[in-house]
Amino acid sequence: MRGKSGQAARRSLAALTAAAVLLGSWTAALRPEGISLPRMLMRVQLGGWGAAAAAESGAGQGRFSPLTNFLVHDSALLTAVRDVLPGGEKEDAAGENSETKEGTVLRDGDESAEDIAAESDNGVAAKTIRPASEKGYLVWKDVYITNTSVHDPDLETLMRERPAARLTDELPQVLILHTHGTESYTMPPGQEYNSDGATRTTDTDYNVVRVGDEIAAVFEEHGISVLHDRTLYDAESYNDAYSLAGEAIDGYLEKYPSIHFVLDIHRDAIEGSDGTPYKVISQVNGQNAAQLSIVVGTDGSGAPHDHWQENLKLAVLLQQDLTEHYPTLMRPMYLRNSRYNEHATTGSLLIEVGAAGNSLDEALYAARLFAGRAVAVLETLR
Repeated sequence: MRGKSGQAARRSLAALTAAAVLLGSWTAALRPEGISLPRMLMRVQLGGWGAAAAAESGAGQGRFSPLTNFLVHDSALLTAVRDVLPGGEKEDAAGENSETKEGTVLRDGDESAEDIAAESDNGVAAKTIRPASEKGYLVWKDVYITNTSVHDPDLETLMRERPAARLTDELPQVLILHTHGTESYTMPPGQEYNSDGATRTTDTDYNVVRVGDEIAAVFEEHGISVLHDRTLYDAESYNDAYSLAGEAIDGYLEKYPSIHFVLDIHRDAIEGSDGTPYKVISQVNGQNAAQLSIVVGTDGSGAPHDHWQENLKLAVLLQQDLTEHYPTLMRPMYLRNSRYNEHATTGSLLIEVGAAGNSLDEALYAARLFAGRAVAVLETLR
């Protein structure tokens, strides 16, 4: 026992030392720009609610929604992109993310991952992911759900009723945000925004914020009022991003009770069991679109989430519509224990647009396809 205790103590000391070195190197990377950690995040300015300016950085730009004229600001941009923390995210006090969401590993027998010819854009191996059978999934019509939650919902009974969320005539109607706003894609050779090839950037022309811009534009073209929060909540702290985003969502809903739909736009990171990274592709009208997936949270982590089944109904309705129009655009949905801030409304969803291996163009095309059908579904919920 004494020998085992000594080994455990040495392992703990080594882990603490490694963590200290990592923290020191990350802090040093930020210091040359003079950006203090408490001021790296510029919150969305909502009158008296939670305004925090990063004055010394001079960063952050306003964006107006053409339809609604709501002004939102970006986070202060950092000059160094932080790598993904080993092991993914920690569980926060609110149970928003007790499961690691960072990345998906393809496993033999779980899904039929078909190799397809990749366009010579960014050189990443391409697959189209689709269920090989109903085994291991919850299934309703054409919707397949990977269920890792503690729940076993009866989809036939659940889908007999409409989702509770309603699209009203009050403005704004939809909130789009990005808990992990620095998530980005793989650019073609010569167009990389990071010399080390990392797929995270604070440049909102290249990360998932740009994808959110595309979705918002399609919504607004069809008369749906959008408030797009372009803040990079993971730029200050990846592990605290859900808490920071949750505070922002609460502020928005208090300020604008007309919002009944909240879309948190991410991208996945997909690799094979051997560690090979993949892009996920659906060919629509002869063009490569990134495959999407919907993540629905529950109260399985112990955090309150009384209406998770309403979010699930909305997700299933949306996925069924998308699959009817674009049979391979959607990957199987995920039902998980964590809330991912989806307890905020009865119309809250987390959307993964492609993977780190996809190109930005593939993600933008997918975003337009998704948004077009989402408009049609939301219009049925008036």
